[in-house]
Amino acid sequence: MITPNLQALPKNVHLIKKDLIIEVELNGKMKFDHLLNAIYQQMGICYKVLSANVEYMNGANFGSFQLHIKASAEESQELEFFLNNNKLMNTTVDYTCRKYS
Repeated sequence: MITPNLQALPKNVHLIKKDLIIEVELNGKMKFDHLLNAIYQQMGICYKVLSANVEYMNGANFGSFQLHIKASAEESQELEFFLNNNKLMNTTVDYTCRKYS
């Protein structure tokens, strides 16, 4: 009888971080800089701003922006929950960068 050599999965499987691109639409309910501050300071998610088209009218922010983040599944779920709670439309896609040698 042959027994397979099974390796145990790492304990921190959920900590694997993926590259994601998230697009958010601002609707005047939250300021752009406050949102970026919450993502970095409160959630600990580092980001790069890929594009931003934000307009300021009477202290309210409107428009949309795209962020490139590297986050675990839990972090991305926390971010999505935060955005949905603040009624900000958002879309997240996996980002795969082709590497050439």
